[in-house]
Amino acid sequence: MIDSRAVVSPQAEIAAGVEVGPFSVIGPDVVIGAGTWIGPHVVINGPTRIGADNKIFQFASLGDAPQDKKYKGERTRLEIGDRNVIRESATVNRGTIHGEGVTRIGHDNLLMAYSHVAHDCRLGNEIVMSNVATLGGHVEIGDFAILGGLSAVHQFTKVGAYCFIANNAAVTRDVPPYVMAVGQPAKPHSINAVGLRRRGFTDAQVLNIRRAYRLLYRSGLKLKVALEQLETAAVTQPEIGPFVDFIKRSSRSIVR
Repeated sequence: MIDSRAVVSPQAEIAAGVEVGPFSVIGPDVVIGAGTWIGPHVVINGPTRIGADNKIFQFASLGDAPQDKKYKGERTRLEIGDRNVIRESATVNRGTIHGEGVTRIGHDNLLMAYSHVAHDCRLGNEIVMSNVATLGGHVEIGDFAILGGLSAVHQFTKVGAYCFIANNAAVTRDVPPYVMAVGQPAKPHSINAVGLRRRGFTDAQVLNIRRAYRLLYRSGLKLKVALEQLETAAVTQPEIGPFVDFIKRSSRSIVR
């Protein structure tokens, strides 16, 4: 299933059922799981591990050296899970020793055309990065988040699960779970109610999350006081727990 015009290193490990299109280049120390489809003109350099049943479209570049002036050729890696779709000209770089030495992408994600995942980023599962969405280094994206077209996330910033980042938004501070962020710099707009319902949240859970959002952003309370009240609510409303945990571990402060 490897086109004769592709260049595949003898040191690459290609599982059964992998298809590699013409003029693609697979370097040494690359492992590709079963059922993965790689289109034409794709470049994958190692160390890189790619799981099963992924689809990687033309001109994507995966596992190349990080775009970091501190990088001096250290051995770092890229890890990609299963069933991801990586569209045309998307780029994903390896990690650096200034992070954990690895860039990680989970399962069932969609990286649209020209999106970019920089070194040391950590992406969860079922994330959508729309066209030209860009992540700086060391960014964390939670499960089910959606990043609109041309959005950008500043290095070392966290975006929580179920967030919606609007098109053209510039995220410079951490965005708690469930929040829709809009603007340059991005500010909280509302909760991602439509996305939550699509993911199976009940009306009661969405209402609880909406009340938590209002407490944090509309009550006028100081963050410490609002967080104390949210912790109390989380005892009987488990969906508020991720909201509280995220705020506690925020390192760049949350969008306000």
